[in-house]
Amino acid sequence: MPEPDGLPETVATYLRLRGLQPSAGAQRRRRRRPVDDEDAPFAPGRDPHGVGDVLAAFTRESGWDAQLAREDVVLRWAEVAGPDTARNATPIAFTDGLLTVQCTSTAWATQLRSLRAHLLSEIIRRYPEAGVSDIRFIGPDVPSWKWGPRTVPGRGPRDTYG
Repeated sequence: MPEPDGLPETVATYLRLRGLQPSAGAQRRRRRRPVDDEDAPFAPGRDPHGVGDVLAAFTRESGWDAQLAREDVVLRWAEVAGPDTARNATPIAFTDGLLTVQCTSTAWATQLRSLRAHLLSEIIRRYPEAGVSDIRFIGPDVPSWKWGPRTVPGRGPRDTYG
């Protein structure tokens, strides 16, 4: 005896058991759609995520990407500038896109000023979120006699260093 959709009973049973043709009871069950609950097991989007992916999404949503990229520039300065340069020059400040680098001597500061374009392009290529737009190289700190309780206005000492 043929089924209502015109297929013989054996073929309809075979298709129903293989899942190719739904049974009448399954059609009734499909009409009742469950409420899409995000806590339902095996629902889409419930797969576990890696810790790195979760932290990356969290920092992006919190707006910390720029600050973390600036920290990466400082932490990985030896990779960006090279080991010799990193021994003689240290990033000390970020201010409105300006990276200030203090050098161990004025000779190193002068040499790195000539390499500014290369270093800046390397930083921008590796860390575009850091927002570095310029680099300033300064020499070492030297003592100053321009401040203190006993300063006198004027030109200051002239032959102190011979």
